[in-house]
Amino acid sequence: MAVVDAAPRLLTADDLLRLSSQGVRGELIRGVLSETMPTGMEHGEIVTRLVILLGNFIDSGKLGRLTASDSGVWLEREPDTVREPDIAYFSVARISLNQRVTGYAEVAPDLVVEVGSPGNSRRELNDKALMWLSFGVRLVWVVHPDTRTVDAHRPDRPVATLSGNQALEGLNVLPGFTCPVRNVFAP
Repeated sequence: MAVVDAAPRLLTADDLLRLSSQGVRGELIRGVLSETMPTGMEHGEIVTRLVILLGNFIDSGKLGRLTASDSGVWLEREPDTVREPDIAYFSVARISLNQRVTGYAEVAPDLVVEVGSPGNSRRELNDKALMWLSFGVRLVWVVHPDTRTVDAHRPDRPVATLSGNQALEGLNVLPGFTCPVRNVFAP
């Protein structure tokens, strides 16, 4: 008599939130947990630098909300998908400044920043950018520490790869935000 394994139980966004309180770190992709690991100092420095640059700009104009790393964005239900961008910006049109959000954001951000880690391929990061765009994100910056470049992804536009003194711009998502790409990386 053959033994048939039952399909594994799919997790929900609430399960993931409970697991995170127990120290489990990861994303939920159509109900399946994908654990994530610490990404290293260079990654953390780039995220911190961008959070400072973006945060100062966003706060000065009260333009919206900025989150980093472990925040999570609930993208799909039944089965649930919760992804964890390195940085996410939500305009006040998507989440008001006075709205308290204790769990995961349930709307797509306007801007997502993904910083490559040593284990990420360029194709994997490109696919992640396309995934974010498919959920309504208007601008995705993919930072490549190894080449000191940033790929700017927008819906229905070719990818722009920027480096050095070229300007990383907020375009119509964060009008007026600009900084040289070199400022994203450690001196």
